[in-house]
Amino acid sequence: MSKNPTSRLLDILDEKGLWDGMISLKRNDLLSTEGSCDTNLYYILSGSLRAYTLDGAVENTIRLAYSEDFITAMDSFMSGSKSNLYIECIKKSELKYISKSNFTTLIYSSPLWTKYWINSLELLVFQQLQREQDILISSPKARLQRVLARSPRLFQEIPHKYIASYLRMTPETLSRIKNLD
Repeated sequence: MSKNPTSRLLDILDEKGLWDGMISLKRNDLLSTEGSCDTNLYYILSGSLRAYTLDGAVENTIRLAYSEDFITAMDSFMSGSKSNLYIECIKKSELKYISKSNFTTLIYSSPLWTKYWINSLELLVFQQLQREQDILISSPKARLQRVLARSPRLFQEIPHKYIASYLRMTPETLSRIKNLD
């Protein structure tokens, strides 16, 4: 089976030793905060993180990531502007990172690597469309089933309260649905 374009980019970064550094985070540490401009791309070696927004006192989880995932404040990474996101460490995590300028230099140095990046972005857009569809589904059980079909490791990596937030339901509703199966 051939590798996906994101895995190919990871291989290139590793082979060429292009990572700018490593970060260790403890549980509840913030990697990024609303209003910050963070233009690094992170690769999670171990642990788990979540991206969320604040609506008053309510945290709305919009992305969950764990080992072997990339994560960034995409709004800031793409535009260089201040982010609307918080990225929080859920479990003790180890990450590698590369700056946008170094990453951009790499991907534009080869038409093949540019293609891998474009394909990775296409995959990200597709995943975001699936996420939007999940939110629009009125049945909490159907939302959970769709997410589990895409991310079977979810319950091994992420605490229930964050999964519930991601699925736009209360932890109690999530627990009730899981207990029905």
